[in-house]
Amino acid sequence: MSEIGIGIVGGGYMGKAHSVAYAAVGAVFGTKLRPRLEMICASSDASAERYRATFGFQRATSDWQVLVNDDRVEAVIIACPQELHLQIAQAAFALGKPVFCEKPLGASLDEAKAMMAAAKKAGAINMIGFNYIRTPASQFARKLVAEGAIGEVTHFRGEHTEDFYADPDAPATWRTDGMSNGTMGDLAPHMINGALALIGSITSLSAMVETVHANRPDGKGGTAKVTNDDQAQMMCRFENGAMGHLFFSRVATGRKMGYAYEITGTKGAIRFDQEDQNAIWLYKAEGPESARGFTKILTGPEHPDYLPFCQGPGHGTGYQDQIIIEANDFLKAVETNTNIWPTFADGVEVSRIVAAAIHSSDTGSWVETKDY
Repeated sequence: MSEIGIGIVGGGYMGKAHSVAYAAVGAVFGTKLRPRLEMICASSDASAERYRATFGFQRATSDWQVLVNDDRVEAVIIACPQELHLQIAQAAFALGKPVFCEKPLGASLDEAKAMMAAAKKAGAINMIGFNYIRTPASQFARKLVAEGAIGEVTHFRGEHTEDFYADPDAPATWRTDGMSNGTMGDLAPHMINGALALIGSITSLSAMVETVHANRPDGKGGTAKVTNDDQAQMMCRFENGAMGHLFFSRVATGRKMGYAYEITGTKGAIRFDQEDQNAIWLYKAEGPESARGFTKILTGPEHPDYLPFCQGPGHGTGYQDQIIIEANDFLKAVETNTNIWPTFADGVEVSRIVAAAIHSSDTGSWVETKDY
């Protein structure tokens, strides 16, 4: 057993989640590499010091370059706005350090490709943070599909819907400025990644991307123009021939964590909803028609990555546990010097679909994803 110094850039929503995950992952999974919370970086000295004291880091800084270049920081976790992802990753890879980056990989497809190229050139371990597909239930669903439990997949319907901007009077923030901060940059990548993981590559698509509330209060008695999207939908065709429909929204009134999908196959079907993340619904087209129906399967120790958290079936895992599962995978990749899914290449694939969808919406046409 040996230690590894962890540096996290960002102490907010995801910075806290990763800090807690790396503090807990050794005890939960019994990792051979034991994380040492070495340094955290935030936008000011005061906030960095506050995060350091709260999360248990050794040191704090307001300069990400200080963190990346520190010899005791042996792996870098990027959990800050995507506009900085490229610079931080390139600097870390130049030193040969492993990098875990929150989604989306970069602020644009070109930046995502540049990050993947930097990782490849350095030969360094890299991983991107798509946590929802890592729930024990979704890992089990992925296994069922791969094993052919529901036959040949004919249709996939997926959504990532939330309502944090459903109120038109909610004030403008950084989330309402710039396409990389809109729904296609924020929510869509999770479900696109889920679709790719469950069904496979997307070959063509037709999308509509729109802003529902064009202006929002600016907090100063006036209004601010919203420069990104509130919701989007796309029809798509998968490489295996299956049809698909994906919907993303931050204005879906009533939806809190609507990461949900339905997979239809020739021998059965699967349903999942993140708001009930510890269960999947499985239908098998077998036996007498009178006895057929969807069966609710509660996750338990027999499902992927569940047992380290709890020995009791149906007791369930939560959001933070998904981040701990990610941390375990990343540490395992570093320990074995072998990349583990999802890598930066998988992040680029998601960015390609996002870019293709935006272009499709702008032109009102079907597009081939190979062109991006």
